[in-house]
Amino acid sequence: MPGLAGIAYGHTIDSVGEYRVEIGWMNEPVVSGETNGIEFYVSPLIPCPDIPQAIKCAESQEFQNGIPGLNKTIKMKLIYKDESITLPLSPDHGIPGKYYAFVNPTVSGFYQANILGTIIDTPISLSMHPPKVDERSYIEFPEPSDITVQQMIDGHTALIEDVSELKDSVVILEETQSNNFGYVGIGTGIIGIIIAIIALAKSKKTN
Repeated sequence: MPGLAGIAYGHTIDSVGEYRVEIGWMNEPVVSGETNGIEFYVSPLIPCPDIPQAIKCAESQEFQNGIPGLNKTIKMKLIYKDESITLPLSPDHGIPGKYYAFVNPTVSGFYQANILGTIIDTPISLSMHPPKVDERSYIEFPEPSDITVQQMIDGHTALIEDVSELKDSVVILEETQSNNFGYVGIGTGIIGIIIAIIALAKSKKTN
């Protein structure tokens, strides 16, 4: 079904004047921290007398008879939240009308691609949205054997929370046993042992 071809592969399709444009990630699924590229296709838009909406007309067609030479007249501005970078287009020498904007998305989330320039004599200033960049950890297998900084931070945070809870228990114990310091000393000693056990257990988990 030609109309679903772009959607099936996670590409976004639109139209500008008499041209059909399409973008999508070069390597899918796209994950953070890996060098990738946005594919950009430009081809003539065949008139659709039965489809009044231009974007629907473009979505009903496949890429064919691409327009070459646009890497000299078009650039892509990639935006993530408040940051942006302008990327040049590199032509696919085997497929006229197909271009690449190479990039390494360092964080997961939704990016916006602004296409700026001209298609022959037609100005283009179009915002398009390629599929979401996923977090790299979603597809890592097996888990890395080395301790990462984040794992260390998570482990220390959990340990601090455990120690805080035990300190609260000591305060409660002191308030309820204020006249019996012997029991308080024993309880404090037990809590110290528990803290040591928790630290040892977490150390083994991270190793």
